[in-house]
Amino acid sequence: MPLTRKAYRAAILHSIADPAEVGIEASYEYFEDGLLVIDNGQISALGHASDLLPTLPADIDITHYQDALITPGLIDTHIHLPQTGMVGAYGEQLLDWLNTYTFPCESQFADKAHAEEVADIFIKELLRNGTTTALVFGSVHPQSVNSFFEAAEKLDLRMIAGKVMMDRNAPDYLTDTAESGYQESKALIERWHGKGRLHYAVTPRFAPTSTPEQLTLAGQLLGEYPDLYMQTHISENLQEVAWVKELFPERKGYLDVYDHYKLLGERSVFAHGVHLCDNECARLAETGSAVAFCPTSNFFLGSGLFNLPMAEKHKLNVGLGTDVGGGTSFSLLQTLNEAYKVMQLQGARLSPFKSLYLATLGGARALRLEDKIGTLQPGTDPDFLVLDYNATPLLSYRLKQANNIAETLFVLMTLGDDRTILQTYAAGNLVHQR
Repeated sequence: MPLTRKAYRAAILHSIADPAEVGIEASYEYFEDGLLVIDNGQISALGHASDLLPTLPADIDITHYQDALITPGLIDTHIHLPQTGMVGAYGEQLLDWLNTYTFPCESQFADKAHAEEVADIFIKELLRNGTTTALVFGSVHPQSVNSFFEAAEKLDLRMIAGKVMMDRNAPDYLTDTAESGYQESKALIERWHGKGRLHYAVTPRFAPTSTPEQLTLAGQLLGEYPDLYMQTHISENLQEVAWVKELFPERKGYLDVYDHYKLLGERSVFAHGVHLCDNECARLAETGSAVAFCPTSNFFLGSGLFNLPMAEKHKLNVGLGTDVGGGTSFSLLQTLNEAYKVMQLQGARLSPFKSLYLATLGGARALRLEDKIGTLQPGTDPDFLVLDYNATPLLSYRLKQANNIAETLFVLMTLGDDRTILQTYAAGNLVHQR
């Protein structure tokens, strides 16, 4: 196979550390006129164009972008594939919303043709919005995951997904059993986990919809395959937290249910965590577990405000999640717009560099993939975006007033959406062109 070397020239920005740990200035690298060099499917060099150009062969293929910013691909640590068709459903809080909208929508995934159609739409939406890696809930049907992974594999995307395990407190047409959930998950793991850039996540929906038997078997799967992921929901809504207490009176609290069934660990991601307490944050951090912060969804369903400063105090890994369909946008830029407001309402600040971190390197760390994605460091996968400063007339005019990269970044996250994404690259291949 001939060697393939390409370079991309533009303003380039990426996170290299958490601003909460090292301070803002040490948390990122910015090259006003930067060059990103890709060799055989890996990033081989990153730096100032003036430094790198003399080191490259004269005939190298260089793509030069004007009025644009290259960043790492965005990482969505919590999203539901089967809810694509009900995004923006009106007027309920979490538990009623599940029964009124979510469960009927998810029932359609028993049909293979439907699952394939939605997987195609879903992946196109992710890429159009600059999301190159997502941690994805399927439905209870194995077909939902097979269709998603088949579509992701064709594009060589780094994606993580799992079949929902749900054997109680849901309609009969949408439940599995403890044993069938285990066996179906196991078959999907054998087929997909570690194939190309794909990973499997054991996916009990949330504690109320799984019996102790099912949660036991979910923990057993994690023991059988040591590098699996685990995803579920926690402490999203006060009614839900009270319900968990009723269902598991013998446990100390919501997190303790998952802890008891051995579901905490380095690749475990808990969505929401709006109503976690200090001790629970400490325990999540101690076990290497992560939380997906889903501001858009938390506003839309009236769930509450995630306490990011408390998570930072405990050095708890936090990623960002759109939570479509509770969230109303596939865009992580729009999700960061909401995250900023969540912090404002709590009298706290969210710097644009912390936002960049949450959407890229923070998500990669939550998924234990920081050696592969989330930055543009040499040796990592070339998953990256080109953001267009002239995507809309207002954005173009506003960015002309920006005095530095911090202001530019904040404006992109406030006014930006899918239109801002000019191109999306995954594994060095162009997978979306606006």
